[in-house]
Amino acid sequence: MRTALVIGTGLIGTSAALALVGRGVTVHLADHDPEQARTAAALGAGTDEAPEGPVDLAIVAAPPAHVAAVLADAMRRGVARGYIDVASVKGGPRRELEGWGLDLSSYIGTHPMSGREKSGPLAASGDLFEGRPWVLTPTRDTDTEVLNLALELVSHCRAVPVVMDADAHDRAVALVSHMPHLVSSMVAARLEHAEEAAVRLCGQGIRDVTRIAASDPGMWIDILSANPGPVADLLTDVAGDLEETVRALRALQSADEVKRGEGTSGIENMLRRGNAGQVRVPGKHGSAPRVYEVVAVLIDDQPGQLARIFADAGRAGVNIEDVRIEHATGQQAGLVQLMVEPSAAPVLAASLRERGWAIRQ
Repeated sequence: MRTALVIGTGLIGTSAALALVGRGVTVHLADHDPEQARTAAALGAGTDEAPEGPVDLAIVAAPPAHVAAVLADAMRRGVARGYIDVASVKGGPRRELEGWGLDLSSYIGTHPMSGREKSGPLAASGDLFEGRPWVLTPTRDTDTEVLNLALELVSHCRAVPVVMDADAHDRAVALVSHMPHLVSSMVAARLEHAEEAAVRLCGQGIRDVTRIAASDPGMWIDILSANPGPVADLLTDVAGDLEETVRALRALQSADEVKRGEGTSGIENMLRRGNAGQVRVPGKHGSAPRVYEVVAVLIDDQPGQLARIFADAGRAGVNIEDVRIEHATGQQAGLVQLMVEPSAAPVLAASLRERGWAIRQ
């Protein structure tokens, strides 16, 4: 691939453009808002000047509701040898294109499984997709050349290609992305009118659950409008679980010992089902999940503290597999949770103590 046209210079389109420019590809940028394309160009994502002829690959990064129309326009104008989109829903756009009678041999739907809570070109990063799955949904009609162009794009972005059927993809993202976002928003909505004293008690748990609720509502309306059926089906199942859980909790309030026992069993069953589902979430680098030991270190909220901890862990010969930070309420301090291999935990804790760090047991 020598040339590409990115149509839609938001977070995903600009991030892909930055990655391609970094690999020596000439990238042209287009957007319904010319100012946004100029911003992406100023960030080094390419040029907002139109290409003189067909490019190798056109990448449509428009909202899901508009993807098919933008693709159809680009294909009718013959702007590229191959066409892909990066929308989070795949079945709908393809059916729209088929309904318009377009030749889809030069098209393949794709979806990079990466993003941020922020949107727009200023939030873009050339390494946004690094190590992340990038779904490709070819059909029997897809030209081999177009599939290879899409695979080259994925390689340039240092993502991991995953081949799926389009409708299977839409059911999968409803489960792992769209439904969780709505549930996160529902939990976060409980905080909107909560008492300030209660909100001040928020810890890492509520931050984890509500983090994705900070995303742009307009963007999510577009996404959910393109995949409503599978998401509604999943939320129906969640609603059933909520009803069962509410009944179990009400039973725990009963004076009847038998009912309290039923309530306990109901809650335990839900928690165990949650355990069973959580362990299926892929671990580091997409590998099978692993259990790590936590070494908790108390730190002051001052510049350089994290760098010192990581440097001291390196001197101890211990690899930090993951890290979380829990900030203390009302204090300029926090708790850094270092996840390491179980055998390395005692070594790391002892080494950090020797270097003056306060370890929480």
